[in-house]
Amino acid sequence: MSQSAVSRVWRAFGLKPHRVDTFKISKDPLFVDKVRDVVGLYLDPPAKAVVLCVDEKSQIQALDRSAPVLPMLPGVPERQSFDYIRHGTTSLFAALESTTGQVISAVKRRHRHQEFLAFLRTIDKNVPAGLDVHVVLDNLATHKTPAVKTWLLKHPRLEAPRGALCAR
Repeated sequence: MSQSAVSRVWRAFGLKPHRVDTFKISKDPLFVDKVRDVVGLYLDPPAKAVVLCVDEKSQIQALDRSAPVLPMLPGVPERQSFDYIRHGTTSLFAALESTTGQVISAVKRRHRHQEFLAFLRTIDKNVPAGLDVHVVLDNLATHKTPAVKTWLLKHPRLEAPRGALCAR
C-alpha cells in the first residue's frame, strides 16, 4: 500500500496516530461520590456561597530575553533573541470562581504549606463576609498538612467537597 493511500485512509476516518492522550483510572472506592459532590457544586452552587476551583502552578521559570523584543511589522513576525536570562522560579496560586470567571491570585517565591495558607487567607479576605466559600482542590500534600487543617477548622466558612480536602 502506498503512503498516499494510507494518508487518504487516515484522513477519511479522522485518524491521527501521532497523537496520544493519557488517562488514569482512580482506585479510590469513593471516587464516584467525590465526583458527584464536586460536579454538584459547580452545577448547583449553594445559596449565599462561592465555589472556587483552586490550583497552583509551581516551578514557573522567570525568564527575560537578553535583548529587547522587536515588534511585529506588516509581513514580519515578532522577533526575539534566542538566549535568555534566568531570574529563578516562582509559583502561581489561583482560585477561579466558575460562575463569574473572577480569579483571585497570588505569586509566591516558594510552594509549601505556608504559602498555601497565605493564599487561603487571601481568599478569605477577598470573598465578601456574608458568603460561604466552597474550595475545590486536588490532593496535593501541602493542602492536607496539620497546619492547613487547623486553620480550616478555625475558619468554618471555608469548606471543601468530600475528598477534595479532608480537613473535617
